[in-house]
Amino acid sequence: MISKQKIHILGWITLLVFPIPAFLVLHFREDYSLSEFLKLEDINIVSIGLGIELGVAFAFLALLLLSAPVFDKLPNRVELMVKQMNLNVFDAFFLSMCAGVGEELLFRVGLQFYLGPIITSIIFIAIHGYFNPWNWRMSLYGVILLPFILLISFGFYEFGLWFSIAAHFAYDFVLFMSIRSSD
Repeated sequence: MISKQKIHILGWITLLVFPIPAFLVLHFREDYSLSEFLKLEDINIVSIGLGIELGVAFAFLALLLLSAPVFDKLPNRVELMVKQMNLNVFDAFFLSMCAGVGEELLFRVGLQFYLGPIITSIIFIAIHGYFNPWNWRMSLYGVILLPFILLISFGFYEFGLWFSIAAHFAYDFVLFMSIRSSD
């Protein structure tokens, strides 16, 4: 079992450290201010609501698809990793918020600025280990997740950063809570 302290440290690292390279590059190459980087002027309840709806809907779809027999032999099942973390509601909320904010700042505001939504989405899935040339089942999970990440990536242009953060947060939170309560 993973200690709560390690889980919380990883959450804080994701939230506070992941965005730093993206901000520094955008600040020094594109003259972004911290406010521009955080897109504070774009915070809007409609976009956040749409992001939450997308994240919740895709989380339930992913849970349904992951229950297919093809994933039974997956060695590193997401459910097993989440169960080993023994998350309570606060932990699930905290980790979801850290991942939603930290990763979206890095990927959507940072990498996507230079690489575009498609390449950034593929990198996002690959970095999470879901495109694995030695494990076709894990890669299949990556293929299932890719449309969601593409929707977040293209939605970033239409609805803003906070849409992407809300969608990512909601997806993770629903997965954590569903897996945690499935014992």
